[in-house]
Amino acid sequence: MGIQTLLSRTFLSWSSGKDSAWTLHTLRQQGVYDVVGLLTTVNSAYDRVAMHGTRASVLRAQAAAAGLPLIELPLPWPCSNAQYEAVMRDACAAAVSDGVETMAFGDLYLEDVRRYREERLAGTGITPVFPLWGRDTHGLVREMLDGGLRARVTCVDPRKLPASFAGRELDASLLAELPPGTDPCAENGEFHTCAYAGPMFAKPIPLVPGAVEQHGDFVFADFTLE
Repeated sequence: MGIQTLLSRTFLSWSSGKDSAWTLHTLRQQGVYDVVGLLTTVNSAYDRVAMHGTRASVLRAQAAAAGLPLIELPLPWPCSNAQYEAVMRDACAAAVSDGVETMAFGDLYLEDVRRYREERLAGTGITPVFPLWGRDTHGLVREMLDGGLRARVTCVDPRKLPASFAGRELDASLLAELPPGTDPCAENGEFHTCAYAGPMFAKPIPLVPGAVEQHGDFVFADFTLE
């Protein structure tokens, strides 16, 4: 009789974008982690994911397509770092009481971001993991697209990319047009995406393009559901 291995109960930090989506796919392939929920902070004033600008309605459709509970953490606007950390502390305490042992993140190579997450989770009973860490981003984005991931650009930093990239499909054509020095996975904040199809979803999320507008320093493309 074989020995049954218990998988680590895991929350995935979910931004709605391509890296989160591919992290979910990777975790499921590894067979070490039992992803039991998607954890997302939502700007309560606008009912959207911070920076990505993804509507909460789309976010919930993603979770449904992934077959996972969505844990929405409302943040005030504006939100101080102290307020953010207080919300996350409460969320971690609740997660531990529910048997969660691991928190997965889709970070790729920014050392300061990883260190911040590790420091915040130290002593909580939750271990951070980074399944995509250190991957070559040129190869990683090709792997995503070849693997069936589909995403649209929801936010652009026009100081780094032309505003016309907002709303576009993340595909080979877009990648070929990126200015020299741009990270193809946009790890340096060049753009953000909303994943709508791929092996992590049971079915595609039907996105409907809306307005493209600049708010502050960023250009956002709005998407709703059919």
